[in-house]
Amino acid sequence: MKPLADASRSTGIVAAVVTVVLGQLGVAGGLISSAQAQPRAVVELFTSQGCSSCPPADKIIGDLAKDPSVIALSMPVDYWDYLGWKDTLADSRFSARQKAYSQMRGDRDIYTPQAVINGASQVIGSDPAKIEHAIGATKQSTSVMSVPVSVSVSGKHVNVTVAASSAPSGQNRGEVWICSVSTSVPITVGRGENRGRELTYYNVVRNWLKVGDWTGSAATWTVPLENVSREGVDAAVVYVQDGSREQPGPMRGAAFTSLQ
Repeated sequence: MKPLADASRSTGIVAAVVTVVLGQLGVAGGLISSAQAQPRAVVELFTSQGCSSCPPADKIIGDLAKDPSVIALSMPVDYWDYLGWKDTLADSRFSARQKAYSQMRGDRDIYTPQAVINGASQVIGSDPAKIEHAIGATKQSTSVMSVPVSVSVSGKHVNVTVAASSAPSGQNRGEVWICSVSTSVPITVGRGENRGRELTYYNVVRNWLKVGDWTGSAATWTVPLENVSREGVDAAVVYVQDGSREQPGPMRGAAFTSLQ
């Protein structure tokens, strides 16, 4: 499904309260959590409970969520709410993010189900072969998913560590974000195209917090757990992305952790 051209809208994102420690902290290159394998891809699915084409894509995200080499995220959009069913998980920030990706690519491809791969490529989210091909294609860039990232919970804090980049300093301008994630959300749709269907959404982003800016140096942040955890949230994802919220670029690295 494709929305009206101006259906997306942008809203502000609350900044995280963090303590930042920058510099050479013994986390450069491969020294980050050697036992923690670094993922090869971040797959963001823009989906909607009001889209009859989306359930197969939602299932694929559930399958990808089981793959430790992929960080799969569901981002339900709100621009189909006028069709008769208000998506109970939708967030206008996801609609704005999808639109920002489209503007950065220079196309007008905004639809559901749409999968954005590593912040650099888009394919139909119900085609696993195209998703896999896009993962391989985006990895041809040596900077994509090249920066080791770790995230862990210690007491009442979430610890985020990003390694130094091996790319030239002028190529390192991005942001670090943490996502509050619900790993499985069952929904019964009451109206609209999926009326009466019982659907499950996987790795649903329930909130975003900006942790800080990243310029290629090794850095560590401590985020209060209460800023990430909320009812129904049982995991967190941290990602480093070129550009900004308004102009998102390729993913440079990411990590997943359970909050249970």
